[in-house]
Amino acid sequence: MTPPFPQLDDIRALEESLHRTEVRRSRAALENLLAEGFVEFGASGAVYHRAEIIDLLLEEDDEDDGELRADNYRLTAISPDAVLLTYRTHRIEADGSERHALRSSIWKWDGTKWQMLFHQGTVTRPPA
Repeated sequence: MTPPFPQLDDIRALEESLHRTEVRRSRAALENLLAEGFVEFGASGAVYHRAEIIDLLLEEDDEDDGELRADNYRLTAISPDAVLLTYRTHRIEADGSERHALRSSIWKWDGTKWQMLFHQGTVTRPPA
C-alpha cells in the first residue's frame, strides 16, 4: 500500500528529532528512526552505516555542541514511498566559531512509519 504523501512538517519533525540529545542517546529511538541499510556520507568524507552511526551517536560527548539552527527546508517525492528532504544548517559552537552545511536525507516508508535511509551533510559557506 502506498502511503499518503507526508507533510513537510511531519518529515521535518522526524529529522529534527535526530538533532536532539535525548534521541541521540537512545538506542531504541535511533533504531526506530534509522532504516535497515541506512548510510550517511559525513561532511568529513567518511561513510557511516546504521550500526556505526548508532554507536557513534550513543558515545557522543555530553559537552555543549553549541546552537544548531536549521532552515530552508524542501520536501520532494522521489518515489511513491520515499521523499528527499533538503535544508541548511548553521551551528554556532561554544567557542563562537560557525559552521554552515547543506543537508539532504532520504526518508522511506516501511509500511508503518517513515525512516531515514540516507543522509549527507556538506560543509558550505554562509549564504550571501
